[in-house]
Amino acid sequence: MLLAIGAGWGLTQPLAKIAVSSGHQSLGLVFWQLVIGAVFLFVLRVVAGKSVALPMDKLWFFMLIAALGTVVPNSFSYRAAAELPSGVMSIVISLVPMMSFPIALVMGVDRFNWSRLVGLTIGLMGVVILSEPEALPDPGMVLWVPIAVIAPICYALEGNVVAKWGTHGLGAGHVLYGASVVGAVLALPLAVGSGQFIDPRIPWGAPEYALILSSVIHACVYTAYVWLVSRAGSVFAAQVSYVVTGSGVLWAMLLLSERYSIWVWAALALILTGMTLVRPRQS
Repeated sequence: MLLAIGAGWGLTQPLAKIAVSSGHQSLGLVFWQLVIGAVFLFVLRVVAGKSVALPMDKLWFFMLIAALGTVVPNSFSYRAAAELPSGVMSIVISLVPMMSFPIALVMGVDRFNWSRLVGLTIGLMGVVILSEPEALPDPGMVLWVPIAVIAPICYALEGNVVAKWGTHGLGAGHVLYGASVVGAVLALPLAVGSGQFIDPRIPWGAPEYALILSSVIHACVYTAYVWLVSRAGSVFAAQVSYVVTGSGVLWAMLLLSERYSIWVWAALALILTGMTLVRPRQS
């Protein structure tokens, strides 16, 4: 189950690369990703006999999770995906545990630990190597690495918000569904106002189908991840990060024929090492 979830999540990175290949802009893609996810989760919850109500007093929470979990990070991710190799995006997204540690210290969610500080330092060394012009096919791509890093910062902040204040009595699946609905409402005027709205009546090709597949996969694997946490515990489930990164790189090599320099592989090794040290241990 761990391998299946990680492989599915890793597949969303090359699919995102395909989705932006025809010139679709980030806010338009984010809107339709949220709509597709909301519809899929609505059907899933109805079939499972679970509530699809959106409590009015929780709308602010849905809005916060939508902003930190999808609208902001994916807007930057899609933009960066248009410029960076898909495998590099998979490596960057693995920074979430390392970004989470300093945020957790600031928010009082976690306590200081020297080994985790070393892990953070090693992981950031990987980012520095990844930012070397020689590491990427085009030296100009280095300017997009900081843009790509915005997404893991947002995900880390989202995780710490939930760790500190909880989900306000809602299940994780309910929160994801509510955030998808509210996020779509937020993203629509942004997409239209910026001129990035994607008219669904255009001829469909690989980018459009990739967006649909990526959105459905994300909803499926997130739901499965929540189930895995409930059955195997959060420490075991957290290892999915390694599978996501590794499979994302392999999917990019298989589907997009990407190949990487020794610098990229070195950065991957450092970041995975840093992730191992930063990841919380079972008490």
